Amino acid sequence: MSEEKIRQIWIKILFIVFIALIILLSIPFVNVDASGFGYSKNDNHEIPEIGRYKEILHDKNAYYVGQKDSVYLTFDAGYDNGVMPDILKTLREKKVQATFFVTGDFVNRFTPLLKQIIDDGHLIGNHSYSHKAIDSLSKEELLNDLNKLEEVYFDKTNSVLSKIFRPPEGRFNEASLKYLNDAGYKTFFWSIALVDWKGNDVDSYREVMNNLHDGAIILLHSVSRSNADALGEIIDGIRNEGYEFKLLTEI
Repeated sequence: MSEEKIRQIWIKILFIVFIALIILLSIPFVNVDASGFGYSKNDNHEIPEIGRYKEILHDKNAYYVGQKDSVYLTFDAGYDNGVMPDILKTLREKKVQATFFVTGDFVNRFTPLLKQIIDDGHLIGNHSYSHKAIDSLSKEELLNDLNKLEEVYFDKTNSVLSKIFRPPEGRFNEASLKYLNDAGYKTFFWSIALVDWKGNDVDSYREVMNNLHDGAIILLHSVSRSNADALGEIIDGIRNEGYEFKLLTEI
């Protein structure tokens, strides 16, 4: 084979490699350990298994279940559609304190409701300012987002936001949990959750009671009319099973 032929072959090879590199560099970076939190339900009222997530949560002040004989009622509040006042009314009547995770939109647009939650003695947690999936954020972006909500919350309420956090959509990775832990946050997932975030009808009472267990952290969304309507019955049912309601800061 002549030198000219060899040279042409190498030119073609280098061109192919060059094109391949361009294609690879144009593909967005994907964090391979990004996850959406999940658990395995059971029908015997035992703490659900979370598989590989247990190791990821370990040593990072991240929790999905609490203490024996206790239940933790939590609400994610990204906005309000008129349901929150009824939820707060029921909690007052039943003398139950819950934890509410709020976003920047809720703090800015529904400040009177936020102040009512505080006045009623409930715990407020950080659900991020922007409600972005934290596994897509750098450390700086994540901490800036959390700090922004802290600042707006203080501006609206003249009080300091608790250092507890719930990841939007339950998405996280090991790095983001470490960033949160290093920043002094405790991260809380859940061991009971309903498909209620669109405000759609669900059998809230049955879903909660069928899966109730020691230390259950119950995730409800404050936009669900079904949750609001069933809340009193849910509280009574939980108490009848011998559980005590506690706040997440008691874990």
